[in-house]
Amino acid sequence: MEPRITLVTLGVSNLEESIRFYRDGLGLPMQERDDDSGVAFFPLDGTWLSLYPRESLAEDATISADGNGFSGITIAHNVSTKEEVDTVLDEAEASGGRIVKPAQKVFWGGYSGYFADPDEHLWEVAYPQLTDD
Repeated sequence: MEPRITLVTLGVSNLEESIRFYRDGLGLPMQERDDDSGVAFFPLDGTWLSLYPRESLAEDATISADGNGFSGITIAHNVSTKEEVDTVLDEAEASGGRIVKPAQKVFWGGYSGYFADPDEHLWEVAYPQLTDD
């Protein structure tokens, strides 16, 4: 297996609401799609993000869609400054996301916070502080 991740697919409860959150709220570029398409793709640097209805994704994986709570997975978005961490968290909250952990200095030396999207997928926004600033 080649050491890379090419696509992250999030199972979502409301595709249009999630599109608005990621495209309109967070400003991610979205690939053109037909209005009746059941999937949305966001080409990002080095990988793609996909939104797909939760029930359909579970069916495709041949597992039950039941379940909630922490899935054991978070998605990280690193930025270049502490101020960018705060800005991205503000954008997420203004777009309908929920702040899970406000931005703060963290034990590993950086500065980060977490938000949850409308389906409670957890995103860490981090400035991996490499100097003593």
